[in-house]
Amino acid sequence: MQTIETYDFSGKKALIRVDFNVPFNEKFEITDDTRMRAALPTINKVIEKGGSPIIMSHLGRPKDGPEDKFSLKHLVGHLSELLNGATVKIAPDCIGDEAKTMAKGLKPGEVLILENLRFYKEETAGDEEFARKLAENGDCWINDAFGTAHRAHASTAVIAKFFPNDKMFGYVIGSELESLDKVLANPTRPMTAIMGGAKVSSKITIIENMLDKVDNLILGGGMTYTFVKANGGKIGNSICEDDYLETALTIQKKAAEKGVKLYIATDVVAADDFSENANTQPAAADNIPDGWQGLDAGPESVATFKTVIENSGTILWNGPVGVFEFDKFAVGSRAVADAIAAATKKGAFSLIGGGDSVACINKFGLADEVSYISTAGGALLEYLEGKTLPGIAAVRGE
Repeated sequence: MQTIETYDFSGKKALIRVDFNVPFNEKFEITDDTRMRAALPTINKVIEKGGSPIIMSHLGRPKDGPEDKFSLKHLVGHLSELLNGATVKIAPDCIGDEAKTMAKGLKPGEVLILENLRFYKEETAGDEEFARKLAENGDCWINDAFGTAHRAHASTAVIAKFFPNDKMFGYVIGSELESLDKVLANPTRPMTAIMGGAKVSSKITIIENMLDKVDNLILGGGMTYTFVKANGGKIGNSICEDDYLETALTIQKKAAEKGVKLYIATDVVAADDFSENANTQPAAADNIPDGWQGLDAGPESVATFKTVIENSGTILWNGPVGVFEFDKFAVGSRAVADAIAAATKKGAFSLIGGGDSVACINKFGLADEVSYISTAGGALLEYLEGKTLPGIAAVRGE
């Protein structure tokens, strides 16, 4: 398999699938360019090696063909700034003669952005003919959009067959896979996963897959109360999935059989309303008063979680242990974040993944104190579930 480090880009037109699905304000000013910045090392590598990057991406959810508000022309100026003034051009389409002509005429170091891939329904349909037309624009293909790697779209997977010997991962995907493999394939023991969030149903497959990999599994957030109720506890008005009570018991049984230590809150911060201004009281997790609901892990539970995390060699955090959006109920999640940072400082490898966990680590100002933050969303969750991602398999030739 080719790599971006060893490939000869001299004089080549390199098609790079990136994720430039960035937010704008009403003036079409980019309000968060994180995804664009993430792709810069890959784009710059092609330029440094004498090639011409040709950028492919989707933006938004256009319904029926081109829409000005979803045009990638709004990215041209900012991408040029990020590339220190490099010449960045925009093609009026992502396929067709004009796009091909512009691609062919690119000089080394110049960058071309192809227009929004999702102006064509063939992109998300994984249409092979559309993929072939995209492929005509370049000499090689780099997949660097981990956020869409779980989709078998034309530009993320199908296009690979037109570059049998000239396909590779960019640095975004490369670092994602390297970090995920440190957690899932070769963890330093003990390995601890913190799984939070509201529902067992949304995390069941990940939890089951993790049971074969972890030494410790901390379950927090709203799913706590499904487990507590399944064990006969009184949970008041706390969120609960009654359809998953048996599932919760099965998870506990599997964890015991596999020698995984399972940690669930024993005490909570209970509230009389789901709001920042709610009245609160401490409560045992299995004895929450009627009319009250658990919205954060309690001090006893937090102390246990911290001890487990700080003594771990590898840590995966996917989901907060309380309603961190309200400062009053962010204490547990803050403690988890602090413990992860402390463990990382001692040499542990820590990976933060999933929107809420990333929001947590950023809210608490600890992003620079963990090993890796994944912003992939659905692709990350499917990888954690043990699924094959089409955009990864296509490059690896699987």
